[in-house]
Amino acid sequence: MKNSIKVERAKNNLTQQELADHIGVSRQTINSIEAGRYVPSTVLALKLAKCFDVKVDDIFELEKGD
Repeated sequence: MKNSIKVERAKNNLTQQELADHIGVSRQTINSIEAGRYVPSTVLALKLAKCFDVKVDDIFELEKGD
């Protein structure tokens, strides 16, 4: 699954740690999501979208084979 978390963080001037603190996960979780090593739960995806004030499908995109 492709995502634009890093782009959204940059737009909002947030570090990985600040984003993690805001949504209640570890910095490593944010890093893993950005790197595509971890697909977040629905709840976590919704928290991320709410944090950035965007729709879930604005930051997550299915790739061929997903």
